Amino acid sequence: METWIITLILLATLYLLITEKISVDLTAIGIMVLLVVSGILSPREAVGGFANPAVITVGAMFVVSKGMMRTGGVEFLGRQVIRMAGGNFSVALTIVLISVAVASAFINNTPVVILFIPVVMAMCCEYGLSPSKFLIPVSYASILAGTCTLIGTSTNIIISDLSYDSGYGALSMFELSIIGVPIAVIGIIFLLIAAPKVLPDLANPVCHLQDSEHREYLAELQIQTDSPLVGHSSGDIFNSRYPTLQVLEVITGTQIHYPGREEVALQGGDILLAKGSLNDLVAILHKEGVELPSSEKGLVLGAQKDAPIVVELIISPHSTLRGRKLYNTDLATDEDVHVIAVKRSHLHLSERQIHDVRLQTGDIILIWCSESKLESIRAGKDCIVIEDVYEEIIHKRKAIWSIVNFIGMVGTATLGLADIMTCALTAAFLMIVTGCLQMRDAYKSLQGDVLLLIAGTIALGTAMQKSGTSQLYAEAFLKLFEGMSPTLVLGGIILLTSISTQILSNNATAVLLLPIAISTALGIHVDPKPFIIGISIGASACFATPVGYQTNLMVYGPGGYRFKDYLKLGIPLNIFVVVTGMILIPIIWPF
Repeated sequence: METWIITLILLATLYLLITEKISVDLTAIGIMVLLVVSGILSPREAVGGFANPAVITVGAMFVVSKGMMRTGGVEFLGRQVIRMAGGNFSVALTIVLISVAVASAFINNTPVVILFIPVVMAMCCEYGLSPSKFLIPVSYASILAGTCTLIGTSTNIIISDLSYDSGYGALSMFELSIIGVPIAVIGIIFLLIAAPKVLPDLANPVCHLQDSEHREYLAELQIQTDSPLVGHSSGDIFNSRYPTLQVLEVITGTQIHYPGREEVALQGGDILLAKGSLNDLVAILHKEGVELPSSEKGLVLGAQKDAPIVVELIISPHSTLRGRKLYNTDLATDEDVHVIAVKRSHLHLSERQIHDVRLQTGDIILIWCSESKLESIRAGKDCIVIEDVYEEIIHKRKAIWSIVNFIGMVGTATLGLADIMTCALTAAFLMIVTGCLQMRDAYKSLQGDVLLLIAGTIALGTAMQKSGTSQLYAEAFLKLFEGMSPTLVLGGIILLTSISTQILSNNATAVLLLPIAISTALGIHVDPKPFIIGISIGASACFATPVGYQTNLMVYGPGGYRFKDYLKLGIPLNIFVVVTGMILIPIIWPF
């Protein structure tokens, strides 16, 4: 009976994580509630994941990564990338991918990619390169490098701790490097060769307000009574002066006119629902007596003190704005922020007013605000600023302390002087004590949904082991490989993990499949260690879809990609990682 209950909970969990009908943190809480209510776990066992060293370590690493970002050490690297590239595409791509890989091997790859998105955009703007040739490789390089060290990704930390709890020992700092480094090196070489050939060559969408046709925004514009556009037909005036602007609707009082069906003469007070390029939208606001309906003053670009700045904001994966209507966010209600337009990559926005748009990860919001206001937006975690970046990084004078803290953490863990949890907690503590990070920023750096998901899936894994469900699943899995060698069984486990991580988070995949992998190894009477390593490698092989990993989704909007762009590079990389893991793991960690 317990097996059936756990199976139903598992299926419900998979459904909710895939569809995101409810948030992942609420799903995690629901797992724990159901396991307690059903009597499978005691209350203490159900919440035991919160006391798991993996959760504490991952949380501490979020703080350490934030400290490294705040002090500008990684930002300095980004500036050097632009300087060293010198406008040569091949050199630029090589330097960017190597830089991302080195940083991601030691720092959580999500903030690394967040940093390098504006680095790439600025570099491409300066040298006339296409960011669509860079951004998917940046995401993939960060994922590949995450398998090189214990702290490269939170998944490795979780697997190490679960391996220790299962009696097979924790992973050392560089134990995964033996297989992770070759995979990362070959994978990056593949990206350098294949990416320029198979990825689309799209123009830079944000380059000193000079836009191209492929990137269009949906905007609302209000005609003022003294506007030179009054009395003109919307089609005539826009075709001649602003060719990229397409007027979808003209709202006069309570009436809606469609210029595509009828000629409409513009009047003072009319509201236009228009689609167009960044350059033309800004130009019409600046020159033609047109304002934003929600703004009390027009856009006046100039060199005055605290001058307006036009910027693009990307909704980040952990933004509190996700799922909320634009009009119900701080961006819309803040009198110092003026929303010009919104864009969703290759998707139709059906709302008749942009303020009714329900925001999603990757949505791009075009705003104008003062220089001082931009500082507070950049300091938050809700949006990624991809225009006018790197004007200031907080606490640069503390960079040396953050570097010393980080080196001390890595060195202490590598020498075995303390376990990784102790090292990470100490480094997080020192980041705050030495002034590299404020407590407020430290709290904001903790990704609560990630930590809750880890705790919830650990509880589900405990229930699977306690009830014998993982053993049952392992036996069913073994029947598919009956009579085959342990190497092929290992390959099957890695493949199963890689497929699962395309639709689930890699942390959830690792926690749910590790007990099955260990039971499978014991079922064929071999050492479980190769299977534990296989889960580590497979859980990070999430290249084939934009939703497979959050960094893939983060570059979707800025790169102007389509779903198929991920398949071109992702499927070969997935196959390569699975086959390489199946061949090399038994050699390094014998059965």
